Amino acid sequence: MMSQKQAPAATATAFSSGGGGGCSKERLPTKIYCILGTALFALIFALSFFTSSPPRLRSPDPYLFPNKHNRLIIRRNPNGDDQSPPPPPSIAYLISGSKGDSDRILRLLLSVYHPRNHYLLHLDLSAPQFERQSLALAIRSISIFNAAENVHVIGKADFVYQKGSTPLSSLLHGASILLRISQTWDWFINLSASDYPLVTQDDLLHIFSYLPKELNFVNHTNYLGWRELKKLKPIIVDPGLYLSEKNEMFYATQKRDLPQAYRIFTGSSSSILSRNFVEYSILGTENLPRILLMYLSNTPSSDSFYFPTILCNSRNFNRTIINPGLIHASFDPKLGSLPLTASDLDELVESGAAFGSHFKPDDPVLDSIDKELLNRNPGMQPVPGGWCLGESGNDTTCHVWGDADMLRPGSGATRLERRILGLLSNGNYRSSQCVVKE
Repeated sequence: MMSQKQAPAATATAFSSGGGGGCSKERLPTKIYCILGTALFALIFALSFFTSSPPRLRSPDPYLFPNKHNRLIIRRNPNGDDQSPPPPPSIAYLISGSKGDSDRILRLLLSVYHPRNHYLLHLDLSAPQFERQSLALAIRSISIFNAAENVHVIGKADFVYQKGSTPLSSLLHGASILLRISQTWDWFINLSASDYPLVTQDDLLHIFSYLPKELNFVNHTNYLGWRELKKLKPIIVDPGLYLSEKNEMFYATQKRDLPQAYRIFTGSSSSILSRNFVEYSILGTENLPRILLMYLSNTPSSDSFYFPTILCNSRNFNRTIINPGLIHASFDPKLGSLPLTASDLDELVESGAAFGSHFKPDDPVLDSIDKELLNRNPGMQPVPGGWCLGESGNDTTCHVWGDADMLRPGSGATRLERRILGLLSNGNYRSSQCVVKE
């Protein structure tokens, strides 16, 4: 019995050595079949390493997408008026957090949820595995998430050191997963657990349905100031790139010069990016994204430099960037980013921004935003939209659903429209794009 089990291994080894082996003594037809069979086995063996398919997803509830396969296309008439509003776009969200952020991620998810969108949730490796599993179980317990099949949790988490380069690695990892999950989304938005929306998804999708899908909303500037000395010239080694356990960041004693092959731009780590640009950054044939990625791998807080620099150094995309973006933040030159509180609520509303960054956990201002801006009930309830067919004003509003293409924009759409029109006006649009300050 032992010799019978070992024979195939010996034959395979002999063939792979290239010397003729077990097929050399056979007659010609047999030898040909032997070679072809072994070659086929080798091909299948190789493909098993290099090919993989995305996980099979169940089909969404047909009540949410009744017109998915037979949408009526309305042409623009000669007078320039639309007979029907354009179909809503789809947005891919990457929502990231750390240890103890699972409740904040779930609340943020419910506040930005819409069946047309796609959501990827990531708790980094500082969070214990049971927290990640609890988040996944909470997702499975919400009926609309199951019906739309559009919320996913990363099971194999990444190390993320906020002051290193691993946040950028994790961001690109999430974006690549979302590209594979769906071929239909139009914009990519990355949010942290400390961010929160200021408009409903019906407001956002309604306004974005009238925008060119090439636009990228990114805060950016070429003025580096203190960042040149503190963030670009220092050389670091992020332990999350090569260690499996948390360790201290390594700082080199030497400094380096700024690159001359391209100009560095800096901005917010959260942004709204077009699908075309995300594909270019991850799958594009031009080498700038990879060159910049290598440079920033040893740079502190590299995620704030990556996308603004690629956008402004690419001829294909430097005219698609809108500055400032649609995420409102409070910043102090000495203290950095400041948390938003109830005293900032009026300013948040007046800004017309789509999101605010950042908020403290369970800050009372979040309840005010839910009540006054989002019309969201407390607890495990999503923001009601046109897809919710239940009785309005109670916890069962979204327990009955219908066509996800039906939008019900509110006052947030008016605020957002006003802000975008201001950004796109002739006086601001071109003058704030990738401006170089010597």
